[in-house]
Amino acid sequence: MALKAKTPQYLQEGDTVVIVSPAGFIEDERVGNARRVLSSWGLTVLESEYVLSRNGILAGTDEARFADVQWALNHPEAKAVIFSRGGYGSVRIISKLDFTKFALTPKWLAGFSDITVFHSYLAGQQLPDIVSIHSAMPQTYPSAGNLNDTALTSLHAALFGEGIDFKWQSTYHNKGCVTAPLVGGNLSVLYSLRGTPYDIDVAGKILLIEDLNEMDYHIDRMLQNFKQGGWFEQIAGLVAGQFTDIRSGSHSYPKSFEEIIKEYTEPYNIPVAINAPVGHIPHQQALYLNVDTTLTVTEHGMAAVSQLQNK
Repeated sequence: MALKAKTPQYLQEGDTVVIVSPAGFIEDERVGNARRVLSSWGLTVLESEYVLSRNGILAGTDEARFADVQWALNHPEAKAVIFSRGGYGSVRIISKLDFTKFALTPKWLAGFSDITVFHSYLAGQQLPDIVSIHSAMPQTYPSAGNLNDTALTSLHAALFGEGIDFKWQSTYHNKGCVTAPLVGGNLSVLYSLRGTPYDIDVAGKILLIEDLNEMDYHIDRMLQNFKQGGWFEQIAGLVAGQFTDIRSGSHSYPKSFEEIIKEYTEPYNIPVAINAPVGHIPHQQALYLNVDTTLTVTEHGMAAVSQLQNK
């Protein structure tokens, strides 16, 4: 399935980017480190007014976070919006935002976890598909002295149009090769958006999922929702990133994560790979979303993702 997606302009030295906090609060030192990282790439870095605000677990009130994100989306010079962190809160402001100006001249939106709300908005019913970046955020950036870290080199490659290409060994797999648009993100957030205007269309697409600190049976319950909704019959492939710190209750779920994925995907002739270096890990790979992606999985479980962009 070919996707006619809108790709924002790739960055060049001297371009302006903005850091904004739509969800959880972030500490000043993490934003300062991000400023140093992005500045080292030759970028002009701006921060939204309430980027360091705190309101319980949130980065300020809903009104403040909305105002900051709207300012970032509409900024006439900014070429990318760098979301500071995930947590929770993006869904509380998404319906209020006006993407009219953004749609005319799209910017890169970069982040993951709770930022899946924004990725889903761009992949859903609201706008023509606009390419965004699933990547590390200032909350998880390595220090500016470690610019060769995968989290930063892959984000730089995505923002500057150098392409994404990496391999890993999958501990469970279905072999195959497919080229299709990549969509998805955080499993819990995708599940929470089901039945809303921000639910995504997965038909003919490669689905990406990852998550953090979930109960083992919660993962199965969310995937049951996808199964009952026909997702596994529709997708062209599955990439499961890191499911970090899976927990059990007083009794563990009788299936391992690998067995859960096998149950839902084995009936279909689609490539499947798990434990991709994507998600809540220090050295995660950046990925484009809403762009044609080649997923290759060999019979021995070696998996590869290729997203080669032309400037």
